[in-house]
Amino acid sequence: MGIKIKPLGDRVVVEPIEEDVQTFAGGKLVLPDTAKEKPQQGKVLAVGPGRRDEEGKRIPMDVKVGDTVIYAKYSGTTFKTPEGKEFLILKESDILAIVEE
Repeated sequence: MGIKIKPLGDRVVVEPIEEDVQTFAGGKLVLPDTAKEKPQQGKVLAVGPGRRDEEGKRIPMDVKVGDTVIYAKYSGTTFKTPEGKEFLILKESDILAIVEE
């Protein structure tokens, strides 16, 4: 990632993992971006310090940098770097699961 992003509170920066393009008769089937399914899996690049409880104490995050996660389909805010790379900032509560390999 060319720029440094420090998420606040319980937010997480995720790099979406694109799905593989299906092949047809040995050739690649190229779909326009509008027809592609929005990715729901990504790699965690940065994690905020966690949200605060009613007493002001930090609640630790369940995810960490390097985790592969599955997140809600239409969650978060997408942004592009000046180089055109796309990332997603979402709340930890939008993360549905950590993929363990």
